[in-house]
Amino acid sequence: MTPGSPPGLRERAAAALTAARARTAALTDPVTDRDLTAQHSPLMSPLVWDLAHIGNQEELWLLGRVAGRESLHPEINPLYDAFQHPRSERPRLPLLGPAEARRYAAEVRGRVFDLLERTPLEGSALLDDGFAFGMIAQHEQQHDETMLITHQLRQGEPVLTAPEPDPPYEAPLVAEVLVPGGPFTMGTSAEPWSLDNERPAHARDTEPFWIDTVPVSNAAYQAFMADGGYGEPRWWAPAGWAQIREHGIEAPLFWRREGGQWLRRRFGVTEPVPGDEPVLHVSWYEADAYARWAGRRLPTEAEWEKAARHDPATGRSRRYPWGDADPDPVHANLGQRHLRPARVGSYPAGASPLGVRQLIGDVWEWTASDFLPYPGFRAFPYREYSEVFFGPEHKVLRGGSFAVDQVACRGTFRNWDLPVRRQIFSGFRTARNV
Repeated sequence: MTPGSPPGLRERAAAALTAARARTAALTDPVTDRDLTAQHSPLMSPLVWDLAHIGNQEELWLLGRVAGRESLHPEINPLYDAFQHPRSERPRLPLLGPAEARRYAAEVRGRVFDLLERTPLEGSALLDDGFAFGMIAQHEQQHDETMLITHQLRQGEPVLTAPEPDPPYEAPLVAEVLVPGGPFTMGTSAEPWSLDNERPAHARDTEPFWIDTVPVSNAAYQAFMADGGYGEPRWWAPAGWAQIREHGIEAPLFWRREGGQWLRRRFGVTEPVPGDEPVLHVSWYEADAYARWAGRRLPTEAEWEKAARHDPATGRSRRYPWGDADPDPVHANLGQRHLRPARVGSYPAGASPLGVRQLIGDVWEWTASDFLPYPGFRAFPYREYSEVFFGPEHKVLRGGSFAVDQVACRGTFRNWDLPVRRQIFSGFRTARNV
């Protein structure tokens, strides 16, 4: 163990980096060079851009800022600056080819492992608790999720495989759970690899509310569709109504009607829409419209986190709904272990103290809240990670999805996106006032 490093921390960082790189390879190795360099949607980068960007961020932060080394290839740094080049423009840049991108990412990783071997993981904000290494592992896993979205948008034969989720626990579940009112601790000041928008821990107060025990299912969402939900403006926020009318939207993304049934395309496979899975690939506007139609609403971000973390028996907030232990396969559907959400009602071992299921994994859950800083927020280690996105333009999603690795998912983790976004692995659950 490196002097000055807490026991096991270096090994944890190495394991997180290794797992992320293995997943990156699993997403980029099965496709042709043509598929790697193509842009499969103007919403997404070519896969080869993500591959080299992963290596470039790792180099800039770990070899550059932590180790103080000069850039290996300074001429490419501007190409992989996400703020300089919108996704739609990236195919026209002089990007590294697939073989070059792989060699570059591998060279950086080799040097990073050398650095990790001899660097004390304390003494500065970037190094304390191995934060910089954890941040880079999370960054790579987040881009792996982005690349999985690109795979879903990609046309052509399937190239990814994974086992099916286990059948759900069959005991009957109540439809909703009462979450008591009162204060709870939101956010974290203690999670070592938490990102700036999760910090600091602070007191929040909620009124009592009811929340769905499980995410909204495809069957429940189809009832909204069958009742003319996409044709009734009273359910829709004005901007959402304009969006669906302009683009002719009448179902979740990747669904189509054929032969009297709804089909969906999932990673190159066309299949009937399974009624007992959480609905997937819906925008915030669609989630909000369904909730209004059902006589309910989307939970606020604070309500979602209270339902997920607050233990009424002890008054404390847990790391995860099931407790403080890291996730394992009995708790949640994470890490691309499966290529679909598990059926609603799955993972009883992952339930919250109040009995709410599937709050972590399966589908990102839209909330009613805008993405805003917590009281006492401090941008770290750079303001472009969170601060530039704060405001009413972005809505908060919580809980992760089957595409999220556990290193980038916890009870305090916050995601955000534009309310029109549907290509992401997004679903929702609803709430109501007492």
